[in-house]
Amino acid sequence: MVRTITTPGRVASAPGGSMTTDNTGSRALSDQALSLDEYDRIIGTIHDGAMCTERLYEALECLRVLFNGNFCTLILRISDVEDLALMMVAGNRAARGRIAYFKHLHDDNPFVDLPTDTVFTNDSVMSREDWQNCRYYLEYARPSDVYHVMGADVTALETGVVRFRVTRGHDQPAFSEQDQALCLRLIPHLQRTLRMHNLLDRSESISHLHADAIKRLSVATLMLDQGGTVLQMNDVARELLARADGLKLVGSRLEASYPSDHRELVKLIRSAAEVKGMRPPTESRTTLAIARPSGDVSLGLVVEPIPGAEWAEGQGQPVVMVYIRDAVAVSQVDYRIAKELFNFTPAETALAYHLANGRSLEEAAEALNIMRNTARAHLRSMFSKTGASRQAELVRVLLNSVASMGKGELDADASRVSSEVIESELRLP
Repeated sequence: MVRTITTPGRVASAPGGSMTTDNTGSRALSDQALSLDEYDRIIGTIHDGAMCTERLYEALECLRVLFNGNFCTLILRISDVEDLALMMVAGNRAARGRIAYFKHLHDDNPFVDLPTDTVFTNDSVMSREDWQNCRYYLEYARPSDVYHVMGADVTALETGVVRFRVTRGHDQPAFSEQDQALCLRLIPHLQRTLRMHNLLDRSESISHLHADAIKRLSVATLMLDQGGTVLQMNDVARELLARADGLKLVGSRLEASYPSDHRELVKLIRSAAEVKGMRPPTESRTTLAIARPSGDVSLGLVVEPIPGAEWAEGQGQPVVMVYIRDAVAVSQVDYRIAKELFNFTPAETALAYHLANGRSLEEAAEALNIMRNTARAHLRSMFSKTGASRQAELVRVLLNSVASMGKGELDADASRVSSEVIESELRLP
């Protein structure tokens, strides 16, 4: 026996207490008894919408088909720009799967300031005559073949109110009481999806910001599974491993250049993986110096377990994070930030770049093709602007400032600062 689900619930009624319903056109799936399998599929699609924008669009498309609509819309934010709103629209092929700005006559919209989490239709808000004569219908709905409207203003915590709308064209029937009752049953699921989508989106944004900050500090990061397979790495790690100087990728596994270092690295990774999210003992070794065939200063490596659920096991689960610093890597000092932070001139910023990367004043002057006395004059000015009294102190100030948190754009800009420009700065009144 196939079990079915009915659609009880309270919905807004039409003016005068009656529901106006056209009897023409085909019946929607929502007007039929849904099997539990079909209902489960719909609910699952709605909940999957929390994962990403593409899945959220698929949920809207599922609801559009369910209610036999021509459009299904989420109005995410009313823009400050007149007659525009940020929307996701299923049924609009040009905007498939995207969140975009669409024309929206907010000031003339009759479906505003309605009770939240309550299903309404255009028939429950106004008479057919008023609907057909209002500016919103004449200038927006009718040209888009929108005649029947059903929706709800869904509360979604920090997101505020998200407006859900599903529409039918002029040749289709009005939304029935059963349509509205089913919509009312689905609203709590859509509400949870929107809340979770917002939380996941915020978490992902914060994660990207943290990852970008680590990258700007020139820290290589690698995420490994329990078997030591590299699952993910940032650009700094990718560049470092490409040089194969101390560490390298063999297939998808992290290996050290020297066997003795590799054995220690494997032990360290296994020890961290065995922790499985629990705090390791204070005496546990988590750091390692990796010797380099080039003879440069050893790479500094830190291994930490990734906190996670105890039940999430097996290959492919991220369990270990590896952080690597290259002591001889080029320091990235952002040109714009250094200029704004210390009021450096272009020439002073170029000199700061070379000093921050370990060059002596003489080496920096040679790289910039200027006289040593010119470099000394700029150095004195930089001392005055930063409060430093020695070159070593100036370098420490530069590297510990937020100048190292920029986009690392100084290198290209510094190379364009000519010796004539640097010399001419000293002649300015």
